[in-house]
Amino acid sequence: MRKSYGHLVVIEHIDLDIFPGEVCCLIGPSGSGKSTLLRCIDGLEQIDRGVLKVNGEHLGYVEEETRFRPLKRDQRRRQRADIGMVFQNFNLFPNMTALGNVVIGQVMTKKVPKGIATERAYELLAQVGLEGREDHYPAQLSGGQQQRVAIARSLAMNPKVMLFDEPTSALDPELVGEVLDVMKKLAEGGMTMIVTTHEMGFAREVADTLVFMRDGVIVEMGDPREIMANPKEERTRQFLKNVL
Repeated sequence: MRKSYGHLVVIEHIDLDIFPGEVCCLIGPSGSGKSTLLRCIDGLEQIDRGVLKVNGEHLGYVEEETRFRPLKRDQRRRQRADIGMVFQNFNLFPNMTALGNVVIGQVMTKKVPKGIATERAYELLAQVGLEGREDHYPAQLSGGQQQRVAIARSLAMNPKVMLFDEPTSALDPELVGEVLDVMKKLAEGGMTMIVTTHEMGFAREVADTLVFMRDGVIVEMGDPREIMANPKEERTRQFLKNVL
């Protein structure tokens, strides 16, 4: 897979399989292409070349005998509804309560009746440790609480895969643990997850596969504990020396 912006190649030669129930952590320096890879998987960016399948379907296209035909907007929206994305900066609606933020996607995209969506939202907010905070607006919540609302909002869409783009990087250090705990529980529950992170302890403990990226390519991938203990590539060694 390849993605560029004009003459700037951001990711290239990406060849990666992630299986149902697997947790894959992407690590690497800033500008290595990790976030762009997630945005391509989520359908926020279109790839220039290659084949990208999510849940067994070509993302954004259908394969015909002689070409790939772009899907219609409602078909692309249906595909994206199966992919949950949690960003660095929460992206909550500031004029809606925590409950409202979790309800709205179910009603607008999934066409779930509001009563059922509200009941589901209460359950998910409790699942991420926010019982009693349902009527709070984002400005009344800590960064960690806001990120947990964002996770609940994504889970409300019943995704088959969850993408996390540096979900703790905007948080104060004392708030990081509460978000990582929610993610660990998701992993234990069998959720397929792709996570860009600098939290090496989380990657070592939770990930099934660790992928080290630099300059838009995959340098090394494999078992996280093995790579962290004995990286094969010099570029991996230098990076881990700086972050461990």
